[in-house]
Amino acid sequence: MSPELDSLSSLEERIQQTVQVVARLRQERDAAVAQAAEARTEAERLEGEVKTLQAERKQVRTRIERLLGQIDQLSAS
Repeated sequence: MSPELDSLSSLEERIQQTVQVVARLRQERDAAVAQAAEARTEAERLEGEVKTLQAERKQVRTRIERLLGQIDQLSAS
């Protein structure tokens, strides 16, 4: 093989390796973007759940305070 063909073959191999690396990196990027989107969705769901639980806790606290007030009225009588 002539040196020119050897150089061309080497260049071709390096280009193919580069193409493979770029393709792999794009797949990894796409997977990371998808994972980030899923994480955002889960975070939003959990945030909504926390708000719901906080609202329920506030309602329970109010009901308990009202019941305790009624018990105090019975004790005072």
